[in-house]
Amino acid sequence: MGVIADPHSNLPALKAVLDHMPKVDQIICVGDLVGYGAEPNEVVETVKSKDISSVMGNHDHAAVTGKVSSFNPYAAKAALWTGEALTNENREFLENLPREVKFKEGKWEIYMVHGSPRRPLTEYILPGISNQDLVRLTKEINADVVILGHTHVPLERRIMGKLIINPGAVGQPRDRDPRASYMVLKLGRKLDVEHKRVSYNVEEAAQKIMKAGLPEELATRLNFGW
Repeated sequence: MGVIADPHSNLPALKAVLDHMPKVDQIICVGDLVGYGAEPNEVVETVKSKDISSVMGNHDHAAVTGKVSSFNPYAAKAALWTGEALTNENREFLENLPREVKFKEGKWEIYMVHGSPRRPLTEYILPGISNQDLVRLTKEINADVVILGHTHVPLERRIMGKLIINPGAVGQPRDRDPRASYMVLKLGRKLDVEHKRVSYNVEEAAQKIMKAGLPEELATRLNFGW
């Protein structure tokens, strides 16, 4: 199973990940298809064409509602621009994304949410979280695998019988590695996960951001993975 998160309207990064990913039975996305980048419609169309199951992220929500009061100025401008750029069909697709999903694959129960089970759209669960806090946040989730996004930083932790992962960001990594990040989840007799990185044409994505009139900072940060 391919696991991606936070494409953020970065089509070159998403294409690179999909080309690099080994053959898998399905691909899931932990939200934020749009925001920051310059190709929201193209990213949504790609997700639909590849039948990638996704949950809603906070930027998806902001783009379709216009509610950006919690965003920094750059993110807010990008979200409002995205809302204007979306086709009606793609806006409806984002509006209908669930905030959390639970499903079964073989004998394994899988739960995915963009932020956290407590606050699906907005809470950050970063790699530095203590085991105690991580247990507290996930103890009510009856699943073997808990998949998170939102932080743009990869995470893999096994605790209290659960595998908790964050694949990092496809479209805007923030772990100081500018390569697109994703994971492959192996659901055999035992659970295993591989974290993968792939280079993509950062300059192409950055130039598209500039051409769209979006904040220059959103283009510059792609080069630094921050």
